[in-house]
Amino acid sequence: MNKILLATTLFTTCFTANLAHASDDAMLGEARKVATSLPPKLLTALQQEINRTGPEGAISVCKDMAPTMGSEVSKETGWKIKRVSLKPRNEKRAIPDAWEKAALEDFDKRAAAGESPKSLEKGEKVGDEYRYVKALPVQSLCLNCHGPTDKLKPAVKASLAQHYPNDKGTGYSEGQIRGVISVRKAL
Repeated sequence: MNKILLATTLFTTCFTANLAHASDDAMLGEARKVATSLPPKLLTALQQEINRTGPEGAISVCKDMAPTMGSEVSKETGWKIKRVSLKPRNEKRAIPDAWEKAALEDFDKRAAAGESPKSLEKGEKVGDEYRYVKALPVQSLCLNCHGPTDKLKPAVKASLAQHYPNDKGTGYSEGQIRGVISVRKAL
């Protein structure tokens, strides 16, 4: 009798663990898909605006269009999506919470140890939510507004000072981690 009870318990435990793992894999895949849907749209809009009005005119893409694009993705998918950074440009939107901050700090350490920032991601259940972050490496296009301050055009500096008086989002070089795309969904 004890052998049957033990076998049933082991089977149930293994079966439940496999279901939980499959569920976690599905959530990771869904979160990854949502998070990676925004950056290409943002980069396209950014490049178009730079071509049209120059880098100083394109600041509005990240400032105004990106949150709108994120809201649209949220409405379409049911996932909350935002961009956060350890060096925020927008103090009202880009401040990471404790979980996001820990992930960003971990990503910085891993990138410093040689991991490619493009591959850095983290997804897990946190309380009653599934949370996911994906690193946003600085691309050459980003350097127009996020590069070293001595290399920014005067018009860009002026526009940044006007829109972001407490800006901390400069001084980056290509490949560094600018921040993360953060998504979350209630379970």
